[in-house]
Amino acid sequence: MSALAHFIEEEGIAAVAIALIRPQAEKTRPPRALWVPFELGRPLGPPGDVAFQKRVLRAALDLLVVPREQGPVLLVDFPDDDPRDVADPAWRPPLTRSGGGDAPAELAAALEAEMAQLAPAYAASCSARMRSTVGLSRLAPAAAGAYVASWLRGTKPTDPPAADLSPILMLRFALDDMKAFYLEAALSGGGKPSSRQQADWFYQATAAGAALYALRGALLASADDREKTAAAFVIPGVRVPPGG
Repeated sequence: MSALAHFIEEEGIAAVAIALIRPQAEKTRPPRALWVPFELGRPLGPPGDVAFQKRVLRAALDLLVVPREQGPVLLVDFPDDDPRDVADPAWRPPLTRSGGGDAPAELAAALEAEMAQLAPAYAASCSARMRSTVGLSRLAPAAAGAYVASWLRGTKPTDPPAADLSPILMLRFALDDMKAFYLEAALSGGGKPSSRQQADWFYQATAAGAALYALRGALLASADDREKTAAAFVIPGVRVPPGG
């Protein structure tokens, strides 16, 4: 959106962007941008909090009336964090990784076993909430995990299950489904974990998290530029590797 703002402005329409990644906004230099310290995918903050979301929108629209003599580029930080990004001490994760090797094949096996172990928790979560966000890859959760595991083992599928998707795109969708499976399973144990709690558990305390760090490294080392690009979608942002 930061880049798109330049084209909109060139057509004579004042534009303001809401930026979730500040370094990206600094590089693309949109005419006006409001940086918000929220989770990716939540540019207005917590879902359902109308009052807070209005505050974010108003802060962004206020940039349209700032005199341009203050500079050709205006980047302002929103002052408040997501009010729901507070850890719940009552929440307990459904499992934590115990032992296991760090070789790609070992991580692939641990990932598949862990997903089987989490299946009842995921089913309970879906039943309680009467919905699931898993389904982007059109694979069942176990099949999505197996697809990711195949990349870890170095047996990259040449014919993805969905004929209209390339192997790389299927990998991205399978990764999204796998992450959603874990985060939804995490909701079955009582309490109301914050999204940060869930993400920290997933990336730091599960075999899946360790597997994704290994997968990201493999993709970055690939000679295929498409695979190197896909590595950016494996681990969002900058996170400390397990044990790091």
